Amino acid sequence: MKTETMNVVGMTCGGCVSSVKRALTALPGIQNVSVALPQGLVEVQFDETKISTGTMRDALQAAGYPVATTAAKARSGCCCA
Repeated sequence: MKTETMNVVGMTCGGCVSSVKRALTALPGIQNVSVALPQGLVEVQFDETKISTGTMRDALQAAGYPVATTAAKARSGCCCA
């Protein structure tokens, strides 16, 4: 089991948290997803033999929430507006 923390761009509300969790938990090998909305961080526990971090990043991107490549926190408008 491995844990990865990602800086996810664009999460601004509970709906965003639900969307991010749904996008990740639909993937094979995901054990747990925890979101810290104020910090824009998503912690994922996963089986690294079943899924890669690249696949998780792609799933988040497809859901409208790209992963920042730097430590800088970026936020955009709420998806629910």
